[in-house]
Amino acid sequence: MKKLSTESLLKIFVAAQLDEWNSYADMEEKLRAHKKLREFLELSSISGSQLSRRLNDLPTEWVQEIFSRLIAKVYTLTNDSPGLDGGIGKLRIIDATHIKLPAGLCDWAFVSKEWTVVKMHTRLIVTSADTVFPDRILPSTGTIGDSEGSDVLIEESDATYVMDRGYINFKRINQWLEMGEKGIEFVIRLRENHNITIIKENDLPEDPMILKDAEIQLGQSTYRVKKPLRLVEYRDEKGRTYRIATTRRDLTAVQIAEIYHHRWAIETFFKWIKQHLRLIKIHSTKPQGIWNQMFLALMAYGAALLVKLETKTKKTIFEVLRLIRTYADKSWNAFLKELNRKPTRTSKGRQKVPKNKEPVYPFVGTVAKVTWRHKWLKKK
Repeated sequence: MKKLSTESLLKIFVAAQLDEWNSYADMEEKLRAHKKLREFLELSSISGSQLSRRLNDLPTEWVQEIFSRLIAKVYTLTNDSPGLDGGIGKLRIIDATHIKLPAGLCDWAFVSKEWTVVKMHTRLIVTSADTVFPDRILPSTGTIGDSEGSDVLIEESDATYVMDRGYINFKRINQWLEMGEKGIEFVIRLRENHNITIIKENDLPEDPMILKDAEIQLGQSTYRVKKPLRLVEYRDEKGRTYRIATTRRDLTAVQIAEIYHHRWAIETFFKWIKQHLRLIKIHSTKPQGIWNQMFLALMAYGAALLVKLETKTKKTIFEVLRLIRTYADKSWNAFLKELNRKPTRTSKGRQKVPKNKEPVYPFVGTVAKVTWRHKWLKKK
């Protein structure tokens, strides 16, 4: 048997993320069943214990570098995108998600009695309404605060950074305002207890959701943000009030509210990778093995996104992922044929249900015991 190379190891784990191989036993079975995949990897056989050992020993710096190369290809395919409509442009959303670990096996990740976790601090790029991708993450123990993660994730950029209340730190905001030649653009939510001083009130639009638009000084005396910021306060459709500080003075107050609303894209992304790429199913209890799996899961997401972008399909990334799983052992041409297949509509669409239509008894057979009290019969 040929020695398992690092390249083959990475391919196995990316395939595991794409095809939902949920355990090392599952990986062994899938590899035994897929002869062509074994030949592609130049393996005659592989054991779960070998995969576990190699995952834990693999330097995370190597996996991070390969992830960065993959994302560079995504950037190449999205560079021409102008971003969101109306002059909003591209966004960089910053947030972190927790991954819960077994307390008895991961004492190094202890935070509290009920909380043994690691965090994945993430920068999510929004290049259009339907294209988002992570371009950088910072794995950490659960004790690292969100604002500490921003030290790695916030860099000079022409995109607008979007952040929740956990990233408010006056020292860091002052650093953001001094980045590069003119600082970075950002939209960040304020807490209710943050001290603000109104410098100038701006005219309000007709939209009733906007409650305030003003130039403000954030903080007091020596503990403050050195430069004035713009404050937009608005109320959403559920009656919740948001206070947003921003450097974007070229947009309307409604657009500022819209930008912050897009912050939910990262919450959706976290839910997506945990649900569809099973990031909650950790293959290791060692720090390096877990860091590696974070990058491998994001590489699987990036691979599915690359397929979507390169084929210019209108399908969602989940639909692309589902086809990858279905056609994993088929040819690329067979996959493309199905990807580009036009739907054949045989239904006439939703039909109107006639009012007071006589109910049809829906049960058949003798196995089940039923009673039937149709709502229409009750009215009669």
